[in-house]
Amino acid sequence: MKVYKNFLDIEDFNKIKKVFLNSDFPWFYNSQITTHSKLLGDFQFTHILYVDNLAQSNYFNLLKPVIDKINCLSIVRIKANLLTKTDSNVDYGFHTDYHDDRITTGILYINTNNGYTKFKDGNLEKSEENKYVEFNSSVPHSGSSCTDENIRVVINFNYIKC
Repeated sequence: MKVYKNFLDIEDFNKIKKVFLNSDFPWFYNSQITTHSKLLGDFQFTHILYVDNLAQSNYFNLLKPVIDKINCLSIVRIKANLLTKTDSNVDYGFHTDYHDDRITTGILYINTNNGYTKFKDGNLEKSEENKYVEFNSSVPHSGSSCTDENIRVVINFNYIKC
């Protein structure tokens, strides 16, 4: 796992942050956070930006600074996730993005809050804006809600590295 703080130039990051935290950004309701989660009241809002070899969103080009920086051979999927505030941090359970060692996952944290990404090996990464965490997509990890902000927003990148 690699962790990059201040991943993007501040101007590039602020453009992304401004769009994804805007109340007009189109988020879509999902009744489950992971396919394995069985928590009552488990839901999130997502926005698919890229899948099936095609940009799926008019906001895809906004992520060009990230795509240029990760230097990938091909993109598998890019998805933004929004979790809402809860009374206590809810851990949504371990999952893997893909069971394929060729695929890398990168998480770009859009806002700072007390949510986190936890890894089965015990590592825990706090949600800090403009931090990027990169790891193999077959590594079990779990996201959480936050209690100190109204929303927790991350963008999940799945790709094959050069």
